[in-house]
Amino acid sequence: MSLSSLHKSNNTALFSVISIGAALSLSACQQTPGYNYLSGETMGTSYHISYQLPEDIDEADIQAAIDERLRQINDSMSTYQSDSTISKFNQLAKNTPIVIDADFSHVLDVSRTVYQQSSGAFDPTVMPLIDVWGFGSTMTVDRLQSPPSAVQIAQAKALVDFDSVVQEDKELYKTKDGVELDFSAVAKGYGVDVIADVLRDDYQIRNYMVEIGGEIATSGVNGQQQPWQIAIDAPIQGSTVSERQTISAIRQPMKSGNQMYLATSGNYRNSVLLEGKRYSHTIDPTSGEPIAGGAPSVTVAADSVALADAWTTALTAMPYSKALSVAKEQNLAALFVVLADGVKPDAPADKLEDWQVVQTPAMKALRADQVD
Repeated sequence: MSLSSLHKSNNTALFSVISIGAALSLSACQQTPGYNYLSGETMGTSYHISYQLPEDIDEADIQAAIDERLRQINDSMSTYQSDSTISKFNQLAKNTPIVIDADFSHVLDVSRTVYQQSSGAFDPTVMPLIDVWGFGSTMTVDRLQSPPSAVQIAQAKALVDFDSVVQEDKELYKTKDGVELDFSAVAKGYGVDVIADVLRDDYQIRNYMVEIGGEIATSGVNGQQQPWQIAIDAPIQGSTVSERQTISAIRQPMKSGNQMYLATSGNYRNSVLLEGKRYSHTIDPTSGEPIAGGAPSVTVAADSVALADAWTTALTAMPYSKALSVAKEQNLAALFVVLADGVKPDAPADKLEDWQVVQTPAMKALRADQVD
């Protein structure tokens, strides 16, 4: 669904914790008559969809409609396409406007909301700081011991300036040369929302689960006629997709429209220990430095997957104590997986009992009938 890098597709982002209930539920539904399964590639990762196919609907039509909408989003927001709207914007000089589409405008609005409410912890202009720290797919102690100079960090921070990105009606421009946007920390979540819209609005499908890179939307019931349930991994160092342990699960409540929008982010698969502190490769845009003491795993349920996606990024770009405080202040339904009381940061923490689940009041209310 990290601000260490907004390029989730190249493994440099914090979205390395995957909600594994997606795979479990998809497997079950593939074996149930009446449920169909679609998958494909998008945004540098894959998407998976399980849904109950209505009568007289051609599955090929649904697949084509989904792929077309995803193509439109990539044409708008992919930094890997030189002719995308976002790439064109990034190449413009200051005060030069460009016309943006409705998808771009929506993601920009979500980004602006979380940017403001998180006091800048979520910032889609953060890439200069990622570049100056040189964080790629892995993070090393050597890089922390030989950091960029204060001058280099200050120069990069000068280009991290979301306030210089201005929208007027359908036009967008920047007031400072060199400022660039990257929506990778929110676009996958928005892609899930868009696919859900296609299923629900265009084909009147009510029972489905949509997943892109770990960001998930569910509606109705699964193949066993039960509410969808999404499992959360314990953030054990060295765990893999095939070897992992579930510490919690969030079941879709049978209320509030019978839908759920989730995103999960984590930094435990790309973090290092230095002088008793564990650092993630997440950069705090407000300080210009890697986060120390951040929550290894954060899950957020929100009114859209795009919003949940952006908030998980923001919360993993803060020290855990601050993230929990902000989540409560903003009334977010957030679930944190952190070290159990008494477990030291330099401990192996390779057992389920080394971890604990901490929930905000809003998440507790969402899971009122669920127990970890």
